[in-house]
Amino acid sequence: MIQDVIKDKKSLFDTASQTILREQENKARMVVIQQGSIVANTSQQSAGICARVYKNGVYGFSSIAEVSGEAAERVLKAATENADVLEKHAVKKKAPFSPYKNGMVLPKKCIEDLEQKKIIDFCKDVDTYIAGKYTDLVNRRVIYREDSAEKFIYTSDACDGHTIYPRCAIYISMAVAGKDGNPVELMDYFGGNGNLSDHVNNIEDVYKRADDLYNTLRLKAEGVYADAGVKTVILDPDVAGMIAHEAVGHTVEADLVLGGSVAGPNLNKQVASELISIVDFANEAFGQTTDIPVYLDDEGIEAQDAVLIENGILKSYMHNRETADHFGVKPMGNARGWGFSDEPLIRMRNTCVLPGKDKLEDMIASVDDGYYLTKTGNGQADLTGEFMFGINMGYEIKKGKLGKAILDTTVSGVAFDMLKSVDMVSDVPTWSNCGTCGKKQPMCVTMGGPSIKCKLMIGGR
Repeated sequence: MIQDVIKDKKSLFDTASQTILREQENKARMVVIQQGSIVANTSQQSAGICARVYKNGVYGFSSIAEVSGEAAERVLKAATENADVLEKHAVKKKAPFSPYKNGMVLPKKCIEDLEQKKIIDFCKDVDTYIAGKYTDLVNRRVIYREDSAEKFIYTSDACDGHTIYPRCAIYISMAVAGKDGNPVELMDYFGGNGNLSDHVNNIEDVYKRADDLYNTLRLKAEGVYADAGVKTVILDPDVAGMIAHEAVGHTVEADLVLGGSVAGPNLNKQVASELISIVDFANEAFGQTTDIPVYLDDEGIEAQDAVLIENGILKSYMHNRETADHFGVKPMGNARGWGFSDEPLIRMRNTCVLPGKDKLEDMIASVDDGYYLTKTGNGQADLTGEFMFGINMGYEIKKGKLGKAILDTTVSGVAFDMLKSVDMVSDVPTWSNCGTCGKKQPMCVTMGGPSIKCKLMIGGR
């Protein structure tokens, strides 16, 4: 754990301003085993202090890659001077942010600093198992990725706190030769809040995941191309969660709403089927701690759940303190910065479609001719809600039964149009817990939900 060197610097805060002082350390490491060889073995660490000063509608920001009381004094002074310079050029003065309750938020988890060798040995064990059992693979990779952030946050008029966010992810990727001789690849991953020991209690469980991945890959290798067109599809939580994040979540981040997103004119209007509700959870969901549990954001706001869509109605946006004041609502703790030199931006945390009442088997049985899409790859969406995502795994549905696997394809559409077509929602939510969202700076996020039945444009060969 890092030492708190900034607590006593609150006495230096400019009383005419609203100030945040943050000390932060980030750690990251990665091990990649490809075809039995270690191709990546990295460990990185960065630490520093930043200050943000808000005065009459302008921000002064400063950061330094040093952790000391003297460094804290320097960034406070520089941030205040930056605010003073900008204030002179401000065309319109603005009132201070609305007052917020004070308090202290303490960490709920520590960072376990495993030896790098233990991580390498784990990855080698998994790779050895795969190589020995599946000799027809043309490529295989085992990847371990870990990132963590520890922060001390002190504010002039909100909560103070000490937060710790450890996270890890384990990826297994395999490829075999397809019917045309070209490689067919598939990846599985798991992980989330915590470290390797939190997610791997028994190496046999990891072997079982590798077996399941290989069996699914063999089905894909014998798969067919999807028929292009608007189809009835069932989206597995991995796909539904990605669309909820990329095509819906970003459009309801209040800074992007002010930038012209499609959500702007749709507040309190129906944007989805009444079966659809979407919540950006803070730290608990469905009676369990989320994989990215946020208790305090980087503006000193205690994190609370943000209800985005309720029974098909767009109910709210995600905010920082500035946009919350602009829209006359309460901030819920969505302002986060990735590193010590990053200003906090409005970010998602654990964005999820809420479960419904349908059984997955009944949803499949209701489809005469369509697809069950289970894994997604990279994709893109814009502020109109229009999206396109790669589909890495899926199956035909013929007369209510699963058919052949399908090869890589794409889905596209407009998020709110797609959500309005939803007529069944499964009763079991699951999480995709290893995501990194890129909005000017990276940020760890999770997304998830149940399976949903809707209509989408699917690509062909």
